[in-house]
Amino acid sequence: MKSNLGLGVLLALGILWLFLRGLKPTLIIATTIPVSLMVAFLGLSLFDRSLNVISLAGLAFAVGLVLDAAIIVQENIVRLKANGYADHKAIIQGTTQVTGALFASTATSVAIFLPILFMQGIEGQLFSDLALTLSIAVIASLVTAITILPIASKYWLTALPEADPFEHYWQKLTNLVMRLTNSSVKRFTWIGMLLGGSLVVSALLIPKTDFMPRAPIDGFFFNISLPPGGNLEFVEKEMAELVKQRIAPHLSGEKLPKIKSYNFYSYGANFSGGFIYADDPGKVEELMTIVQDEILAGLPDTRVYLFRGSMINVSGGGNGRSINVDIQGSDLDELMVTAQAGLDAIHEHLPGVGARPIPGLSMAEPELQLIPNDRRITQAGLNRSDIANAVRAFTDGLFVSEYFDGNDRMNVILRGSAWSNPDELAAMPIYTPLAGVQTLGELTEIKRTVGPTQLRRVDGQRTISIMVSPPENMSMEEALTALNSKVIPQMNELLPADASIKLSGNANKMKNAITDMMLNFALALIILFLLMTALFKSAKDSMLVLLVMPMAVAGGVISLALLNLVTFQSLDLLTMIGFIILLGLVVNNAILLVDQTRVAEREGANRRVAVAQAIRIRARPVYMSTLTSLFGMLPLMAMPGVGAEIYRGLATVIVGGMAISAIFTLILLPSLLRIGEGKSENRTKNQNENNSSADLQTNNNQQPHLTAANE
Repeated sequence: MKSNLGLGVLLALGILWLFLRGLKPTLIIATTIPVSLMVAFLGLSLFDRSLNVISLAGLAFAVGLVLDAAIIVQENIVRLKANGYADHKAIIQGTTQVTGALFASTATSVAIFLPILFMQGIEGQLFSDLALTLSIAVIASLVTAITILPIASKYWLTALPEADPFEHYWQKLTNLVMRLTNSSVKRFTWIGMLLGGSLVVSALLIPKTDFMPRAPIDGFFFNISLPPGGNLEFVEKEMAELVKQRIAPHLSGEKLPKIKSYNFYSYGANFSGGFIYADDPGKVEELMTIVQDEILAGLPDTRVYLFRGSMINVSGGGNGRSINVDIQGSDLDELMVTAQAGLDAIHEHLPGVGARPIPGLSMAEPELQLIPNDRRITQAGLNRSDIANAVRAFTDGLFVSEYFDGNDRMNVILRGSAWSNPDELAAMPIYTPLAGVQTLGELTEIKRTVGPTQLRRVDGQRTISIMVSPPENMSMEEALTALNSKVIPQMNELLPADASIKLSGNANKMKNAITDMMLNFALALIILFLLMTALFKSAKDSMLVLLVMPMAVAGGVISLALLNLVTFQSLDLLTMIGFIILLGLVVNNAILLVDQTRVAEREGANRRVAVAQAIRIRARPVYMSTLTSLFGMLPLMAMPGVGAEIYRGLATVIVGGMAISAIFTLILLPSLLRIGEGKSENRTKNQNENNSSADLQTNNNQQPHLTAANE
């Protein structure tokens, strides 16, 4: 992440130099980066936030974004100097002219993060650091651009930079845009194509949804299901030594891929396994195949389950990408039959999907069942609850009360005499009110049988769960669709009448999180609209700015589709956050164009001239700020590395959305702004004629006074 941050800075500065062709102008703008990042570090410290992968990603994103305000301020100062303004006047007027538009764009960028900052649950824990880092950095960049940069320009930028080498391109671009939008038919065609096409592309190409992003680490877990009766001695002698011998060549490097280290643990038949660290993070998947097929193959009466370790772990949900299929009912034997059918269906219809039952599907653990004899219990003056308490006292212990000595509290536990076999348990005495001392065997029937390795209850019901782990190239949405359409119907054929099947765990969390994200997306749009309406003092202009958003969303979707041609990328929560952040970024260029157009109209220019002037003046800073932002974020999207999967989707959405928006905003907004251009020109013409008539009348009225004075 640190290397991506540094590479992003170098790329952004390279783009600046390409446009400015001068060391001093580039360095003046570049001062925004260290100042903004320093303030962001200070903000993280003040809010007691750690420097983690997410906050570092926020700093890397900020590298491109914090240059926008400085680019626009300096470009405006240089433009006024070139037009003959004195240095002092060019700096003051160049800064104040764009301060309003910059304040509006910064306010919208920060406002868009408000829903993210106040998210609840795991989404808030994950993304608040990102939102906080970007908000502080963007605010700091605005303050730097209107304070430090003008002072630096006054004392360091004494001479005009070299002439813009792309001057003729901006003029050609202006002429092209004005020609493409010079009639009502062309304008409405462009508006329909760009907005309608954006909606169609977004609907057709949007990827499948996921809960958490993939964040694999350089290792993986393995879980071993032991045979019935397996104990620690069996694990040590029959398995651990054999696994140790097979791992040794890979640990020493004699065989590849090399294993960096490993551990092995066992807490009984239902909880044995370990973790293996790969020496080369890029060969984890290859090592998993070797461990599955060679190192852990052929172990007596065992089943092995492998799953990749993740940097993101969800409480009760592992890495956030697993799904629980809960089979609930009263008859445990029938539940196990249904669960086995589900496992077979998963292996048949979902190849590559990991699935393991919790608990295991073997009824092989020795078990004692005590069946109450209700007639004898009643005759003795007791009830079932009394017998249950006695059994607790004879086994794990019965909680009686709590003792407090003034400082500490201690539980008082009643335990009976120790016993070593069922016959001794049956002979345990119980005092009864009506029948004197009775044995436990006289009041209950003790039955020797076998049972599951673990009793599991969900919502108070007996449950057997199948934990389904989709592979790296399958989203949770695809896995859920396949489970609902192919696996669960086969399980329902064997399901008892009083039983049920439901999907839980991360499946429910993902559904709730997507609902929250949609609400936050809508809230962000409302905040943007209200804020821009207040800043522009016009709901119409605010709506014009918001109309660039469908293109940005389509750009993000297209970039995700292109990324999926190279590597798998689903629409996880962090990628969804990218669309919210994108809303606050793509409006900046639109705000500049609308603001410049309205300024020119207030100065007396007609609509056509005002739009052409806005394109001509703002095209250069728009593309400078957009390209520096894109290249500053490009390493986050393109560079591999451990943890890159966390923010790759987010970076891809922002890069694609800003690129498409920058290309087509200069066509869409002029098309929108030039609607009703003829009426505007007539009003301007009439106003000019009225002004001329008024001036003439004033001159005529003043003439007699001049004559009288001469006389």
